[in-house]
Amino acid sequence: MELKQLQYFMAICEELHFSRAAEKMGVSAPNISQQIRRLEEELGVLLFDRVGKTIVLTDAGAILREHGAAVFRHLQQAGDAIADLKQMQGGSLSIGVLPGDADLMFNAMLLNFHQTYPTISLSLLETTKVTEQVLDRSIDVGVTIGPVIDERLTTIPLFHEEFSLAVSMHDPIATESFIPLSKLQTLKMVMFPPDHQCRKLIDHFCMDSGFALQPHMVTTTLSSLLQMVQSGVGACVLPRLLLDNLDNPDIKVVHLRNPTPSQDICLIYRSDRYVGYAMRTFIKTLRAYIETAIHHAKSS
Repeated sequence: MELKQLQYFMAICEELHFSRAAEKMGVSAPNISQQIRRLEEELGVLLFDRVGKTIVLTDAGAILREHGAAVFRHLQQAGDAIADLKQMQGGSLSIGVLPGDADLMFNAMLLNFHQTYPTISLSLLETTKVTEQVLDRSIDVGVTIGPVIDERLTTIPLFHEEFSLAVSMHDPIATESFIPLSKLQTLKMVMFPPDHQCRKLIDHFCMDSGFALQPHMVTTTLSSLLQMVQSGVGACVLPRLLLDNLDNPDIKVVHLRNPTPSQDICLIYRSDRYVGYAMRTFIKTLRAYIETAIHHAKSS
């Protein structure tokens, strides 16, 4: 069995049409048909049932497709590993995060990462389809809400994210260490827009508690929200880890209870991809960054 024959076979499996597969591979239809016949003769089985212009995989064809896919995955991993070796502690990595998380979690970390590892090129993409884009390989790794259950993906839990209320130090609520979630409906709130992932989570918890938030002001940027909170325009619900690491004396963090809005955050990547130097370094740095932020929050 030749590798080229296996490539032709996999192309036909994808297209289920000899002419389209031939066009995809840049060869003639008679050529690709001849190669498949030779492969079938070598294996002693039919790989496709041909009914007029329609073709379907036989049981033997299905077995070969499964193992053929594994062969090409391993070849891709070998190529990635060799490319990683040639780059000598360099490389590139694309990271997908949910809208808003770049501001909430990554900006400071990426700056530190670039200063520490200047030979690694990172690109950060905000997308509502983190899982889908990791699966279709348009991004290398994703940071998203867990759990993500898919056998094609490797999932690394990062942390359990709780949300708290940020208020001005001059707000009467600032004297409280915690308030019930239902109290939010009596406060003047400043929030992200309804399509922002952070806002969606808070709206979900509020609706489950029997009320809907009616924000006094809405803005798309984290810096604007924090400025409005600091100025006393209103209060805002944000990730507790972010708030505890602000070190802003003009903003008080008030915990929310009964219930506490929260979610699990995880990192995902395709299980069949080679984990090169750039990805290993990014995952190690991200986990260390989160551990440091959690430790700082607990000690502050």
